[in-house]
Amino acid sequence: MTSEYSHYKGMCFSPFSTSVETLTFVENEFQVLDDDIFNVVYPKSGTSWMIEILSLIISGGNPHWSRTVPNWERVPWMEILNMPEKLQTVSERPRLISSHLPFHLFPKSFSSSKAKVIYTVRHPKDVLTSYYHFSTMTVYCKKPESFEQLLQDFLTGDVIYGSWFDHIRGWTSMKDQSRFLLVTYEDLLKDLRGSVVRICKFLGRELDEAAIDSVVENATFKIMKDNKMANFSLMPDELMDQKKSPFMRKGISGDWKNHFTVEQSERFDRVYWQKMKGLDVKFSWDEE
Repeated sequence: MTSEYSHYKGMCFSPFSTSVETLTFVENEFQVLDDDIFNVVYPKSGTSWMIEILSLIISGGNPHWSRTVPNWERVPWMEILNMPEKLQTVSERPRLISSHLPFHLFPKSFSSSKAKVIYTVRHPKDVLTSYYHFSTMTVYCKKPESFEQLLQDFLTGDVIYGSWFDHIRGWTSMKDQSRFLLVTYEDLLKDLRGSVVRICKFLGRELDEAAIDSVVENATFKIMKDNKMANFSLMPDELMDQKKSPFMRKGISGDWKNHFTVEQSERFDRVYWQKMKGLDVKFSWDEE
């Protein structure tokens, strides 16, 4: 079975994961609380990684929660079917909530709240590469005819959760607000400990050195890949067939170079600079 996309206000989504009714409820009726912590990420950009980091920080470095409860229950996706209603009944505080939604489709109640957002961005060529492998093993994405076909769809925004470029532009409009923290996948790879310290400070969580060490150790790719509560191996094969491609594949930066031709890379760059023109945010890959 393959996914045929539905649409909501110009955004593609998989009917296996959400619906127009759910998205309408999230946008118009979901009540954001002042102490909510949102893990917002464009798909295939480090969502699961940030879930582990947040779970471990909130647990004071104790990995028990991360090792015994699936990540989709620890930091659930707000827009998944039936989830927004469940989140409204959660009594534990703060609520940790994941989302792939673009800024303009986020709950209207968010703007008047004090809720915090950690927004993780990844090199878009690596996003596309990861998306390609993910699409071969999951029912949530249409299986592309080829890498070239997915490249074309990605550049036009004809993929789940819409245009990467619009997603970045929308969310980085918050960059000067104190309740918004911009993190890059590449920063996490380069300096995980420094990134954890920065996230702790943003959340107002004071952890001692031993606790920070534990967060870092248990949020490494190797530990997560072996953790059934983080690697999605508990998902049925009908939804994610990890014999076709593991959910946690490489956890590196730069794998796009093994997939793009020179022409494809140059074409991607032309679209990238056109769509990102005037954006007042610079990323490490902008210097490449």
